[in-house]
Amino acid sequence: MEHSDSLEFNVELSSYTGSLEILLDLAKAQKVDLEKISITKLADQFHEFITNTKNLNLELASEYLLMATWLTYLKSKLLLPESEEEEFKALEVAEKLKLQLKKLELIRLLSTQMLSRKRLGRDVFMRGSKSGMRSIYDSKYTLTLFEILKSYANIVMTKDFQTMNIPKLPVFTTEDGISRIKDFFGKLNEWKNISELIPGNFKSSSNLKRTGQAGILAGSLELVKEGNVKIKQNNLFEDIYIKEN
Repeated sequence: MEHSDSLEFNVELSSYTGSLEILLDLAKAQKVDLEKISITKLADQFHEFITNTKNLNLELASEYLLMATWLTYLKSKLLLPESEEEEFKALEVAEKLKLQLKKLELIRLLSTQMLSRKRLGRDVFMRGSKSGMRSIYDSKYTLTLFEILKSYANIVMTKDFQTMNIPKLPVFTTEDGISRIKDFFGKLNEWKNISELIPGNFKSSSNLKRTGQAGILAGSLELVKEGNVKIKQNNLFEDIYIKEN
């Protein structure tokens, strides 16, 4: 028996501790006293094992169940009086039980395959009859005015949907300011008003001039942090001057 896909079921009883298959072999060979084996404790441990093990393979669980059934049968044979006319054989019972477990697995497999197939009336629809026979069923749909208008509006919106392209606003960014100041490197040996560095296309209106001043100022602060330029302001709210370091 393979245990690669699940943990092995170990029994812990007062007279035995170990795997269930070894206990079964010892019981068959009469090397362990079955009268001291508690079938109730064994059943409780098996129930706890299959309950706590989430990924237990069904075939592996059926083999454990078959071994537990064998032990139960052997102990019952030991406790009950023997009869010469008894036709009940342990091997036949074990084979029948194993066959039933395999049938159960096959039924589950086939049911899963059937449920995954396309269904008539949901995924597959029959063609209309051409023999002139009329259906005795008459389907009627009841809708409110609101539902009709909503469906119509959804169709119209789907057809008339248009993408919106929002034009990019002219903004002089910090990166633009840094690039603009670096273009004047070699010409900033003397103090120069930063407003003179604003590009000509950002001087056409007051709004564009503000974003140009902001971009140049932010760029000059970054270059001061890097140690490339120096800036100064003589008094509060006066013009700011820049000079190459």
